[in-house]
Amino acid sequence: MIYMAVTPSVIEVTAGEIAAELQRRGISSDERVTLTIEPERELIPGRRETRTKVVAAGLSDADIDRLIKQAQHEVEPRIV
Repeated sequence: MIYMAVTPSVIEVTAGEIAAELQRRGISSDERVTLTIEPERELIPGRRETRTKVVAAGLSDADIDRLIKQAQHEVEPRIV
């Protein structure tokens, strides 16, 4: 095989736009690409990691929302 030197290009898209962007550039699904994930600064540090663990425990997004609201209601009376 003959390989041509190709300059890497950097693109910035959302996670949901990755597949469409690769397709737009003519990159087939069997070609290898390198993906660098640089999440924007989290509002609440550790939230992404914690959510992953909660979902792995079998809870849905609705369960998580319900638990957060329940905790808020339990704490609100203590806030003066």
